[in-house]
Amino acid sequence: MAQIRGRRGWRRSQRGVAAAIAVSCAVLLSAAVAVADPDGSGEYRPPVIPTEPGPPQSEHLGAARYLADHPNATPQGTNNFHCKPSAAHPEPVVLAHGSGSTAYADWAAVGPELAQAGFCVFVLNYGGEPGGTSFGTGDIHLSGRQLATFVDQVLAVTGAKKADLVGFSQGAVVTRYYVNKLGGAARVDRWVGVASPTYGGILYGLVPLANAVPPLWWIAAHVTSTAVRQQAAGSPFMRELNDGGDTVPGVQYTTIGSRVDEMIQPFENIALRGPGAENIVLQQRCPVDLTGHFHMVYDPYVRQLVLGALDPAHAPQPKCEPVPLGTEIPEVVIASHLPETGSGPDGVGSSGPVK
Repeated sequence: MAQIRGRRGWRRSQRGVAAAIAVSCAVLLSAAVAVADPDGSGEYRPPVIPTEPGPPQSEHLGAARYLADHPNATPQGTNNFHCKPSAAHPEPVVLAHGSGSTAYADWAAVGPELAQAGFCVFVLNYGGEPGGTSFGTGDIHLSGRQLATFVDQVLAVTGAKKADLVGFSQGAVVTRYYVNKLGGAARVDRWVGVASPTYGGILYGLVPLANAVPPLWWIAAHVTSTAVRQQAAGSPFMRELNDGGDTVPGVQYTTIGSRVDEMIQPFENIALRGPGAENIVLQQRCPVDLTGHFHMVYDPYVRQLVLGALDPAHAPQPKCEPVPLGTEIPEVVIASHLPETGSGPDGVGSSGPVK
């Protein structure tokens, strides 16, 4: 799913020597991932690595407003390419954003919290169309290869043997495609999917309608992104992803989903149906938390579940508090109409609703 991408260019210079060093490391890493097209198709592009530390945010609208002036923002504490994993947290964590979004828009709360907890945390902006202004829109096959390249480089700079992956919405699909289909299982210890479209979604009944009236898919091709269509329930990509099983040996899988997810229906499509998987339903743990799709990565309870999935031996006890149904939907709509932003969270914006 997605968040917001702003494009106004730099208004301020980098601050201090530390920032300059971080940028230099990121530039070197960018050069390293800018390898030749892996399959010679001419379609591959290296991921974009954000380098400007941005402040923590409590919801998507704040992140969108900050991105409008700082399009290169990365969540505070992330993309420190000098970070060396500790004995307590030996695997670096790579966070993957959702459709039409960016790392900062989706991870401006989770990223800083994981860094403060002692993890080495890295983010990338994947899936940008050539000449486009947002990410998480392109072919997921190519996005998976971008992630693969980035993970290899993260392991190289940290010296770690494996990484942990956390994906939000489409980010869960991209990371699982990498693990299950691109050989990533050898490089990944834990996989966490937040609001994961494991079996895709029907988008409020639009997918079955389009299947019944094929010309509607032609319309969908002009109002949604490639990645959104690939995440529709029953799509060729989703069948490819789950062919042979939802999980592969050697990786610990956790999904965190909501019964009231606005984008994935039926909500059971979030769950993994394979060995080695734990499926957490938010309302089974906290019945009064009615967080849906858009608010998941900013919901305090969910954020604690993510931390627990990455470090179960020291899993925090989340505090269960009421969250109203529909939280963040108004903010998402506002964010999608901010000047010079790409699309709203999870692609709600110029490209229409996504998954």
